[in-house]
Order: sequence, then C-alpha cells, then structure tokens
Amino acid sequence: MKPILQNLVEMTGHRDHLRLEVSVLSTIEKLTGILAVRSLEIFTLGDVLHVRPRTWRGPEDWVSTDEDAAKDPRREPLSNYPELQACVLDHGALAKASGTVGGKKRYTLWLPVWMNDKVTTCLEVSQVRRFSAHRIDVMIGIFSVYQNYQSLLDYSERDALTDLYNRKTFDEQFARHASTRADDAEAPTAQNQQWLAVIDIDHFKQVNDRFGHLYGDEVLILMANTLRSSFRPHDRIFRFGGEEFVVLLRSTNLATAQQIFNRFRKTVENQHFPQVGRVTVSVGFVSTAAGSSVEILGQADQALYFAKENGRNQVRYYGDLVAQGLLQTKVHHDDVELF
Repeated sequence: MKPILQNLVEMTGHRDHLRLEVSVLSTIEKLTGILAVRSLEIFTLGDVLHVRPRTWRGPEDWVSTDEDAAKDPRREPLSNYPELQACVLDHGALAKASGTVGGKKRYTLWLPVWMNDKVTTCLEVSQVRRFSAHRIDVMIGIFSVYQNYQSLLDYSERDALTDLYNRKTFDEQFARHASTRADDAEAPTAQNQQWLAVIDIDHFKQVNDRFGHLYGDEVLILMANTLRSSFRPHDRIFRFGGEEFVVLLRSTNLATAQQIFNRFRKTVENQHFPQVGRVTVSVGFVSTAAGSSVEILGQADQALYFAKENGRNQVRYYGDLVAQGLLQTKVHHDDVELF
C-alpha cells in the first residue's frame, strides 16, 4: 500500500486537471495485474453520445489531448460500449464488461467522473482476471480521492457567479498555450490559428445604476450561458471580472473567427434580458500566433476599446486596425506601450 499512498500524495499536489488525470491513471496502473488504463472523454455530437480517448499510455510516456473531440478520428458512438452507455444513462457509479482481445480474456471496469450531475470523462481499467470485490474497493478509494480533489480544483478555477473559468485560470492556461506554441515544430497555418477575444458588455454600469446589482448579476449569468452556447467545447471562456470576458478560440482561420464572434454579438443583440431588455457587446480580437501573453491581451484590449469608442456593438480585429493605420503598437524593453 505504501507506493499507492505515495502516489495519492503526489496526485493531490497537482494544480492542473490533465496532470491530475495522468497521476490517478499512473496510480491505478501500478496495481498488480493491470493491463491498461486510460481516460475517456464523453461528449454529445449531433444529439448522440460519443466517446474518445483523452489520456492514455504512449510508447514512452502518457499522452493527453484537449483538441476538438468532434474532429477526432478515434471517436466512437457510446453505444459501442453498451455497459458504459447504460451506466451513464442511469447515472451509475461503475460499469463492468468482459471480452476477448487477441484470443485472451480481458475484463474492463469503467468509473465515470460525475461533476454537477454531468459526466464528461471516465476512467477505464482493463486486466486479465475478474475484478474482485477487494480490487474494486481499492480502485474506488483511489478514484474517490481523485474525484474529490478534481471538484476542489474545478471550484478554485471558476468564477463563483457565472461558473466560467476565472482570471487566474486564464493566466495558467494561456501560459501553457504559449509554452506549447513555442515548443511546437510546426507553425500554425492560416487555416488553423488560435484567437483571443476580449468581450465587454456595453453600458453595463447603467444597467446596475438603473435596475440594481441583482439584475446586473442576472445579465452576467445569462451572458455566460450565451457564451457557452455560442462557442465549441474545446474553446475556452473566462470571466475577467466585472462585465469583461475573454474567449480563446481554437483551430480556425481569420474569416471563420470573425464570423463566430459576429454571430455571438448578434445573438446577444437579439436576446431579451428580463427587466433590462436589450443588451449589446463590443468585441476586440487578435491572433495568438506571436507575442507574449501581455502583448496579445493588450492588443485585443486595444481593438476592444476602439470598438467601444467608435459606436459599440461591433467586432474589431486588431490586425485590420493596425493595417489601416487606426492603431499603433510600440514595444520597448519587453514592455507594451499602448496608443
């Protein structure tokens, strides 16, 4: 039991969901008789539940992905795993199945990760013998520590009002994105870029002053819901505080990015907010292909404030504004001076 306890101590030292996931898989893998362990992502595509590998043991080390699940060629309908599908539909705690792989018997156990009455991931464990009651108890104990810590980590990453990711989480995820970008041998193509948008609710102070903070909070909650429904699962949405939000839009080209941000803006414009009525947003966005996080965020901010100072309720792309001579950026000693 000592190696397991050491792994549990290591597991609760992580402050990142994927690293925590790798840690729990590594802990279970060390149990005797385990053939394979991996994490599966469960998601909806065209009203049908699908599953795909998210973290697994590679030839040399653990491999994780958070790319668009809908485009992953390894995705499968959840119905290909009938025992797991029944468990998910019944909000169950575990599922078991057996089969033959390469002429050898294999037994599989699934442990769905339930958070806020939803399941998005599941741990899968395979071994050559039936799962004894003791083995299941041990794995459920490890899994419970993992799930409880996962919930605490998720709570610390989110804004209490809107349940979107908070500013601290943005700083961590964007730093990791920049590091991955720097290590990536293949530069992003024009068709496969990442974009950062800063979104601000127009005249939000007037909403609070006229209707009170209770209705102001309701506007923020409804805005968060609209953001969630307007972007893809693998995009990232953050609340920076007040009425400002940030979106990391992934793996698309400039024209599509402009369409997506404008579609969101029009959705908000056409939405009815109880008591308040009509609300609009201004958006400034930029490519994340080059520059430090401070520069990129500053450039998106410049585009946002240009939109707000020139009529509001519009989307502005930093690159176009610079090309048209409407904005200038001067970089001096790694500091960004904004005009």
